[in-house]
Amino acid sequence: MLNIVLFGPPGAGKGTQSERLVAKYNLAHLSTGDIFRANIKGETELGKLAKSYMDQGNLVPDEVTIKMLDQELKKRPEATGFIFDGFPRTVAQADALDDLLKAKNTQISAMLALEVSEEELRDRLTKRAQTSGRKDDADPKVIQNRIDVYQKETAPVKDFYAGQNKLKEVNGEGSIDAITQRLFQVIDQLA
Repeated sequence: MLNIVLFGPPGAGKGTQSERLVAKYNLAHLSTGDIFRANIKGETELGKLAKSYMDQGNLVPDEVTIKMLDQELKKRPEATGFIFDGFPRTVAQADALDDLLKAKNTQISAMLALEVSEEELRDRLTKRAQTSGRKDDADPKVIQNRIDVYQKETAPVKDFYAGQNKLKEVNGEGSIDAITQRLFQVIDQLA
């Protein structure tokens, strides 16, 4: 089973690249952002709680995120592999994901970390706000808070996977196609 953590700061291109990886490797895509938005739109109890944190540019607490993710994994018992987009965001979540996958007799194959400069991230997020209507991408203060939270709370997850010899850093700048090809090369070397 091929289980990939696609990792990077807000605006790194995780959603765009996930679509391409899913198509090529036939993986089930689990985007915490999409899962959160579906729960928020459906006005589930977990969705309302998640929204209160997201509106401030903060991370949703681990226990809420893990409950949502577990629900999604249970919906896909036939999956031959997963791409985790936007999860795990903390070392505690990485530990919880390892435990969850171990219970299913599988594990993370690799973390693919998209490396993008802060200047490029701010530019991408501002442009995304204009095309997607995502309010969290429109406010420069919220954008900077999201980047700062990533650097402080999320970036250390790379060390977790480096300690397992599963971290693969990938240049996330340049054309979308060039980034995709870099990711394909790394995944093809895993087999």
